Amino acid sequence: MSFKIHVSGAAQAAVTQNVPSLVKDLVASGITAQDPALWGPDAEAEAGIRLGWTEAVALSRPLVPRILELREKFLAAGVDHFVLGGMGGSSLAPEVIANTAGAELTILDTTDPGQVLEAVNDRLATSVLVVSSKSGSTVETDSHRRTYEKAFKDAGIDPAERIVVVTDPGSPLDASAREAGYEVFNADPNVGGRYSALTAFGLVPSGIAGVDIEEMLEEAETISLELAIDDETNPGLILGAAIAGTTPLRDKLGIIADGTHIVGFADWAEQLIAESTGKLGKGLLPVVLDVVSPELSENLPDLQVVRIVDNAGAHHLLPADRHDGEILVSGTLGAMFLVWEYAVAVAGRLLGINPFDQPDVESAKAAARGLLEQRPAPTEPAFVDGGIEVRGDPALLGDATTVDGAVSAVLAQLPDDGYVAVQAYANRIELPQLAGMRDLLAARATRPVTFGWGPRFLHSTGQFHKGGPAVGVFVQILTHEATDLEVPDRPFTFGQLISAQAAGDAAVLAEHGRPVLTLTLTDPVSNIETLFGDVDA
Repeated sequence: MSFKIHVSGAAQAAVTQNVPSLVKDLVASGITAQDPALWGPDAEAEAGIRLGWTEAVALSRPLVPRILELREKFLAAGVDHFVLGGMGGSSLAPEVIANTAGAELTILDTTDPGQVLEAVNDRLATSVLVVSSKSGSTVETDSHRRTYEKAFKDAGIDPAERIVVVTDPGSPLDASAREAGYEVFNADPNVGGRYSALTAFGLVPSGIAGVDIEEMLEEAETISLELAIDDETNPGLILGAAIAGTTPLRDKLGIIADGTHIVGFADWAEQLIAESTGKLGKGLLPVVLDVVSPELSENLPDLQVVRIVDNAGAHHLLPADRHDGEILVSGTLGAMFLVWEYAVAVAGRLLGINPFDQPDVESAKAAARGLLEQRPAPTEPAFVDGGIEVRGDPALLGDATTVDGAVSAVLAQLPDDGYVAVQAYANRIELPQLAGMRDLLAARATRPVTFGWGPRFLHSTGQFHKGGPAVGVFVQILTHEATDLEVPDRPFTFGQLISAQAAGDAAVLAEHGRPVLTLTLTDPVSNIETLFGDVDA
């Protein structure tokens, strides 16, 4: 079997309570048959054009020979460094696929000027850029493309020989790329970005980088029949009920990797779950965890833990490995993608929301566009402590005069069922240690803490932040970059773009009544130690 699941405790009770009715209502076969009525009349129009992922394996198979042929063409020309410019669903799945297979694929999913410069300056002479955008108008991806086009031309390289485009048919990018002579792959337009792992968006960059994508499709096909059957052993129904059917609802979903061969799966699942379920004041908050201590489980009754292992069957049920009350899942990567997509669709039905729209994602994008057009002067910080600029609503900061005091002030707004979201608009190659803020704040807040690199999370968990339960508090971490980078033929730089994205998101969060604390590192490398010391106070 390519996928296994074991449930116990509250998850088992949820399965017992909900799966029989899901079977009776023919939900599994309905999803497979692309029945848009499963999520109610309000969701029917959107669901009607978003269920193509159920047949992704069949539709994607014809792409495989062309992808492999293109890879061989590049290798024969001595071109062997592959870069993916994409955001959200366009980059998260390829990142997991490539890392799990041990294939080198540089992920460019940022507007941080330093990180963009590092990518462009890395082996440009032997580089290929895969430009991946469903809409064909994603500002980050468009900026990446423009930057590489200029760099290739400046180096005497024809961009048409080094740029590959993945987009929906008929998008602005589709038309312009074909006109420029680029290699273009069209994806199924009836698949949303977060459900696109097994489409051209997941397969083209991964296959070009050397992953055995045909094997991954076979892994998904192996489980597809089980997922289509209305039966109480259907893993998609079981997982969907376990994560969304608990009574009372455990709406914080801790995801922990425990020896699994799959690298970074939680980051992909985070987008799928948060963006699909976080709306109408409801939702499941995915929280990537390193460990789950007994104390954590006892102190967080609203937390349901999913443990990804390499064997969720009998061999993993020895007393030392049992993890009572948790959901244990294991499987091949292709199977995991498809099972989780079914499960989240099932979760949407149980939660009473449309799992295929993202009504609040556009708000932050619109705010960022407005700031780029107006280019207002930066707001003055409330104060500066140890080289760290502190900004926030005066009512939030109160009489705080230190970073420690500001952190205490924002955590004081945290409700008993709340969470903290850390949003780092920074160079994740140079400052990977910023991710350690998650554990420091979790220890201080004794509540779930999420961590996201900006602006990529705006295309994923950003939906949950605005549309999900109004119980989050937000800590933005920004940096002053020593070097900026112009976006070719655009009236803004990457530095201005990332600043506008952070400020725009903060403004929209504030409009939704979410407390936001912004900490800007004026000298990122030297300020890190100060920041960690203040947060750990």
